[in-house]
Amino acid sequence: MLLSMMQPTYLPWLGYFGLINSADKFVFLDNVKLEKSDWHVRNKIKSGKQELMLTCPVSTPKGRMTATIENTQFVSANPWRRKHLKSIAESYAKAPFFSSLFPLLDSIYKDESITCLAQMNIKIIRVLMGFMNITTPTFIASQLKDVSGVKDARLVSICNELECDTYLSPVGAQAYIEKETPGGALVKNGIDVFYQNFIHPKYPQVKGEFISHLSVIDCLFNVGPVETVKLIDTCTRAHTHYQSLLV
Repeated sequence: MLLSMMQPTYLPWLGYFGLINSADKFVFLDNVKLEKSDWHVRNKIKSGKQELMLTCPVSTPKGRMTATIENTQFVSANPWRRKHLKSIAESYAKAPFFSSLFPLLDSIYKDESITCLAQMNIKIIRVLMGFMNITTPTFIASQLKDVSGVKDARLVSICNELECDTYLSPVGAQAYIEKETPGGALVKNGIDVFYQNFIHPKYPQVKGEFISHLSVIDCLFNVGPVETVKLIDTCTRAHTHYQSLLV
């Protein structure tokens, strides 16, 4: 059983959904430190011929050192949701799949019961999964009861809790996992480790030259859910390098 996990990021890129679609189970790692300048709170879309960064304003009244994704609230007085929706609408109104996707996003952004970052990000990701018919079961780390440890030891604990003997990680986390030994605590505990190296595909965009590494919604608006999943699968299968480290 293969497990993958990532922090719930804002409007994630294609590779994020490649991780989800490759796994038997996926965990939103929400009880980790918030990085205000990271993809937890921002992502890019294409506006005209240029990229546009959309950033969620968040509040950390007790300081960033104690802020986690799960307990981070939005700045309530800031009309950022309306601004983000307007930017998305203006950027993709002429895209082929605008009428299919935009109402789903509109309903999320206008949901006043969503008050914190983790809620928003997880809701968006799950709705986009449904739009693409990605059916991987998802779990929220802060809601798992029998999980302990820190760093890669916690990854081991989550794998054990969800009865998974294989872990799929973004290649960028290799140094973190293998800081002390190849495969880190995962391999020491009999969990096979694989790394995903997602090579970004090229697809038609509404205006200008192609810009890569945008939010997945750029691809969805332009080519639709079926073709987006085909691109995700093709890139993951053809271009992903998996390296087994079980010894």
